[in-house]
Amino acid sequence: MKTVQLNDDQTVLEDDRSSNVRNYEVIREVTSLTWNGSLMMIKGYAYFKNVALIKDDNLYKSLIFKNNNEQEEILFEFPLVDQPTYHREEYKWAGFKGSINLSAVTKGGAPLPNGSYNVFLSLSYGSSSDDAIVQEVTLGNVQKFLKNDFHSTKLEFYTAKRHLQYNLMATQNMKLKTLQLVSTKLKDLNPADLEPHTNKFTKKAKKRNDIFFKLLYKMFSILPIKKDRVTFASDSRIEMDGNFGFVYENMLEQGLKLDYKFMLKSAITDKKSFKETFQLAYWFATSKKIILDDFYPLIYPLKIREEADLIQVWHAVGAFKTFGYSRVGRPGGPSIKSLNHRNYTKAVVSSKNIVRHYAEGFGIEEEAVVPIGVPRTDIFFDEKYKDNKRNELYDQYPFLQGKKVILFAPTFRGNGQSSAHYPYDMLNLEKLYNELKDEYIFIFKVHPFIKNKISIPYHYEDFFYDFSEHREINDLLFVTDILITDYSSVCFEYALLRKPMIFFSYDVEEYIQKRDFYFEYQSFIPGVLAKTTEDILYSITNNHFESEKIEPFVKYFFDDLDGKSSERFVNQLIKEDE
Repeated sequence: MKTVQLNDDQTVLEDDRSSNVRNYEVIREVTSLTWNGSLMMIKGYAYFKNVALIKDDNLYKSLIFKNNNEQEEILFEFPLVDQPTYHREEYKWAGFKGSINLSAVTKGGAPLPNGSYNVFLSLSYGSSSDDAIVQEVTLGNVQKFLKNDFHSTKLEFYTAKRHLQYNLMATQNMKLKTLQLVSTKLKDLNPADLEPHTNKFTKKAKKRNDIFFKLLYKMFSILPIKKDRVTFASDSRIEMDGNFGFVYENMLEQGLKLDYKFMLKSAITDKKSFKETFQLAYWFATSKKIILDDFYPLIYPLKIREEADLIQVWHAVGAFKTFGYSRVGRPGGPSIKSLNHRNYTKAVVSSKNIVRHYAEGFGIEEEAVVPIGVPRTDIFFDEKYKDNKRNELYDQYPFLQGKKVILFAPTFRGNGQSSAHYPYDMLNLEKLYNELKDEYIFIFKVHPFIKNKISIPYHYEDFFYDFSEHREINDLLFVTDILITDYSSVCFEYALLRKPMIFFSYDVEEYIQKRDFYFEYQSFIPGVLAKTTEDILYSITNNHFESEKIEPFVKYFFDDLDGKSSERFVNQLIKEDE
């Protein structure tokens, strides 16, 4: 068959050349349409009959959503990825594939709005708007891809002030021969309305309490500091575990006879009684050492006394995604005028290489950041502790034995605790189950801020397990064979075990733009990057983890690999006066 060149980018096959090159029949077929909850994945091919698609230059395919009414207004457009196909050689680049998360289609990341939509395929080819051939066509018969002729799922959206939930129904539009989507709003509420402690009266009461607390602190600051008093304060734990536990245990092991005080709450929203508020103001004002392990808003407006130390051991290891004042000007970032964190006299980190990042994040001088190691990492050098924890977990959960364990531990999505969520539909449970069930079990340990819990189908319950309520993730790492995470700092602790990691970061480009990291993400991660469930399966089944990155990663982010961080903390920060 001969060809005629229209311009540098456009070729028409001669046999059926038309006088109007912009009016061509579109040959198309959807070869695959699959769903994973709200995630729609489509594959197929489309081409203009008698217009060769030998190169993919100036070729553009997309899915467009139109109103299901006479106006047929285009409301949404989603680009498709060109794929080579062997349908016919002259139409090599006719193929396409794409995926759309219908829970996040608007500019603000919200679900497909309430309404009825018809889905069309748009095909464009040409070097300019004057020469381009453009056509919109229906998808054809997609009913065969819909189990029992329909697919339904929930679409959800979380922010600090709004929780949206829709029901999505996908069917075949019999008249137009295309896919029809109907989104029906089920819920639209402000989460704060469900929590009485956030109403205006309570906010005013909290402000009064904060003022009262500051006055008490100033009053008690007249008293002399007690040289032996150490106060542990946390709004994220009710037991002396984590960093607190290891520091306190070392103090006892060294026989330090100190006046220990504890103010532990499970969350910032847990109200402190009048007695507790009074005690805490007195302890803060008269303690030689005040130790925090997380965000603690009550203390930030206070001026720490010159003879005292406010020490932050933090809850994370290493430096990964930006936090605190490193995020000024970004969504969810603090005001430059904020007082949060700025009154720390000491902050503990694992390596001199990350001192500057923590100084920037906390808004303090680099001299105040001490790279003596993170106390809770000591257990990774204690073989007896690790063996005991493994045995405890095996006794409590016998199913952990006999198969390899995959631990899925992602961080949350959203701008903070009030909007924290995770889009589980990005993970295809069916594929993971079918491919891995014989050799592995799969454990979920999601961030404690995440509001929406994973719903495990009953027929997968011998493979998937939800351990999100298990307090200390580090203990779970000792029975884990493969860690799957994304932007969580758990990768630092797990690297100490020199075991394989997969970074399931389906939204890495967006995350880099909105949240950003202290290091370039792809060169930073000590493992393989996966964007799809298929990528995860490929890494596991082919033993492809890029584990050679782990050792240099550990050497960069840990100055001391001796299991003595707690001892250094006590010797250098608590006993310094001695």
